[in-house]
Amino acid sequence: MKKGIIYAVISYLAWGFLPLYWRLFESMPAWEILGQRIVWAFVFVAVLVTFSRQWKRLKVIFSTWKSTIAVILCSFFISMNWFLFIWAVNNHHVLETSLGYYMNPLISVLFAVVFLKEKLSSGQWLSLLLAGIGVGIMAVQYGQVPWVAIALAVSFSLYGLAKKLAGLDVLLGLTGETLIALPFALGYLIYIQAQGTGTFTSLSPLLMIVLLLSGAATAMPLFWFAKSMQLLPLSLVGFIQYIAPTTSLLLAVFLFGEPFSQGELVSFSFIWLALIVYSAVSFRKPKAPAVQVPLEPRQMNSL
Repeated sequence: MKKGIIYAVISYLAWGFLPLYWRLFESMPAWEILGQRIVWAFVFVAVLVTFSRQWKRLKVIFSTWKSTIAVILCSFFISMNWFLFIWAVNNHHVLETSLGYYMNPLISVLFAVVFLKEKLSSGQWLSLLLAGIGVGIMAVQYGQVPWVAIALAVSFSLYGLAKKLAGLDVLLGLTGETLIALPFALGYLIYIQAQGTGTFTSLSPLLMIVLLLSGAATAMPLFWFAKSMQLLPLSLVGFIQYIAPTTSLLLAVFLFGEPFSQGELVSFSFIWLALIVYSAVSFRKPKAPAVQVPLEPRQMNSL
């Protein structure tokens, strides 16, 4: 239990501090950063697969249409999520990314009901309603729908749903996802470099090295997360998940200086209340059924 909690906390802290990482490349277009991230993530997991001698097992992922389609969907949804996150961070929408990842667990629950036919208690339905009110308030505050937050939450929830339905090994699944996206990423990077619009070569040597490490920054939190899932109940992992958006929220307000108005405070308060209600309901132990004590023979005779 202790090791599992450590793995979960480290993984979500890493995701929470990722805005600091991507802010280093504020001068790079989001599409170029995404291409670099996909390439170096593949290189990193390819090294791990090589050392663990699992290349032969990779063909299992593409052995059936179901697993192949699942990996393609995973690759699409996680690439979309990465792009939106990078774009939002470098365009001063860190606060909205925080809102998106607060919404993510609740949207995942909604997907579980719709697609996996899971049942919810009245308390869990109440938490979804409160979260919806919070998003509605923020939409009114913005004068438009907070599409960055919604898109981040929906894309990551769809990614989780596809992973759940696929049931693939963590390392091999991530290798397959990056392998599918790799030709598109490489093609785009080669194209912008040939057009003279690529910015990678204009980076300082230190930033080049840091960008090369984006593969590890992408893959390691996923491995820590997978390890925590092996050691902890899902409800506890879900509760620890709120470390990431809380960290991003604190960074947005206190480090990046993004405005946090009273309307946003009210909106986030509904989101936090929804999370508290959902967590309380999830952690509540069901009442044990009453146990009937069998009567002794003498008691039965007296009856």
